[in-house]
Amino acid sequence: MSADTLRLLIADDHPLFRKGLRGLLAAQPDLEVVGEAASGDEAVALTAQLRPDLVLMDLQMPGGSGLVAIRAIVAANPNARILVVTLFEDDDSVFTALRAGARGYILKDAEEAELVRALHAVANGEAIFSPAIATRVMRFLAHPPAAVPREAFPSLTEREREILVRIAQGHNNGAIALGLSLSPKTVSNYVSSIFAKLQVADRAQAIVRAREAGLGGGER
Repeated sequence: MSADTLRLLIADDHPLFRKGLRGLLAAQPDLEVVGEAASGDEAVALTAQLRPDLVLMDLQMPGGSGLVAIRAIVAANPNARILVVTLFEDDDSVFTALRAGARGYILKDAEEAELVRALHAVANGEAIFSPAIATRVMRFLAHPPAAVPREAFPSLTEREREILVRIAQGHNNGAIALGLSLSPKTVSNYVSSIFAKLQVADRAQAIVRAREAGLGGGER
């Protein structure tokens, strides 16, 4: 990369987060925010229109998720630079995003210096992770998790199936979070996604669906 100003696109569905991030980046003399997207579809469209040097992408957004947007952007431009900035810190989100084409992955609670460093690293073609994410990458490579059979509920991700098994075994969100080394908020987000995909209204219905499919019959 040259010493020219980096042109950035922010893709996040929370206006206050975008405003705060824009303000933070505006203080950097070599960074310029050229656009903001509030959905996955908008991120894809604005990336094609504005041709930013780098896209800061959240994962969970309406109008097409961040993962779908990453795949579409990379399909149109394999050299696209995308840095995931998200609350999700679990293995499934991390590795799915990297397989989709993201070049880096940091959490929204990162320090300002860490974020700026990550932006420059990804813009220069490097891969970069938050310290907690880097630890997960190393642990994942050393001890790949056992897969939950895909036959049941193929629309679920590996992590969602894993959580559904625990739901079917009667574990609450706190126990699931502890057992999988996730934050309670992350587990809550996954549970909401599982309910939506299974088209159930509550935990009891999800347990019935899971056990009918043969999931959750024994302790893990």
